[in-house]
Amino acid sequence: MSIEDLKKQAAEKAVEQAQSGMVLGLGTGSSAKYATMKIGELWQAGELTDIVGIPTSESTVMLAIKYGIPLATLDTYPFVDLAIDGADEIDPDLNLIKGLGGALLREKMIEAAAKKFIVVADGSKVVEKLGTRAPLPVEVVQFCWKSTARWLESLGCTPVLRGDEAQPFVTDNGNYILHCTFPHGIDHPTELAATLKNRPGVVEHGLFLGMAAEAIVATADGITVMSR
Repeated sequence: MSIEDLKKQAAEKAVEQAQSGMVLGLGTGSSAKYATMKIGELWQAGELTDIVGIPTSESTVMLAIKYGIPLATLDTYPFVDLAIDGADEIDPDLNLIKGLGGALLREKMIEAAAKKFIVVADGSKVVEKLGTRAPLPVEVVQFCWKSTARWLESLGCTPVLRGDEAQPFVTDNGNYILHCTFPHGIDHPTELAATLKNRPGVVEHGLFLGMAAEAIVATADGITVMSR
């Protein structure tokens, strides 16, 4: 079974919790797209009715439009019944690193507004310690981004601009992303999250701590549900 098959299994399992009448947070990335596609199929079949999707990126907007899913924003619907999204790392306490899909700011805004946030992933995303498998994405303003990168380096990581200087990746919000690699993982994620949040020039970071209620993880041996 391929990694894509596992991602699809996990995402479709999560969609079983979607119900008619819900406001649904639609995630971004290689796992979350399968959830949006399944929601779209159920919508088209009339098995899900009276739903509203709140997309976490412009790419998810385009995918949802293909299925005709009614869309809105948090301005209109400030509370989300159920959000489904992927993760780059999941630790045993369901703390996450997210953002390698480039949409971490909108993801965090929408998932923080969700009554329930479910993470979907294949088994390779489960780690004992955050930062051991994936870099930590940090969204920064373009202005003086090299200065911000030097400050990030002082925290013990190696920050690398997503893309390159000639053609950097620009988020839907017009910002850059620095991928921060910690050589021995992240020892104190709560403290790091607070430090990053308080730094001028840092817009948001990919530490999603205490936000996920459930993780649905698919492996070759089947599906595991992790809960907090």
